[in-house]
Amino acid sequence: MSLIAIERKIAALEQQMRQAAEAEDFEAAARLRNEIAELKGLEAPQLARKPPPGQMGLGTHLPVVAPPKGWKRPNKPDPMTSRTTKGRIPSKE
Repeated sequence: MSLIAIERKIAALEQQMRQAAEAEDFEAAARLRNEIAELKGLEAPQLARKPPPGQMGLGTHLPVVAPPKGWKRPNKPDPMTSRTTKGRIPSKE
């Protein structure tokens, strides 16, 4: 499919998606949105993570989300040097 044909198809699908949303057919609008995302080369939005096919259970097979490269956990505040006591700011008397 040529680039011009893809752009025309996307424009037609966007029009159909708007019409479906106006008619409150949100399932059809979502399907059209996902089809548009495929044509644009974008990934369809993931609303919830799913386990790999054939691996269902108590969440043990879900992929682990790794922090970005170079990220490190922030330091905890030191209770000996903080100026608050039990969540309150001490009064200066």
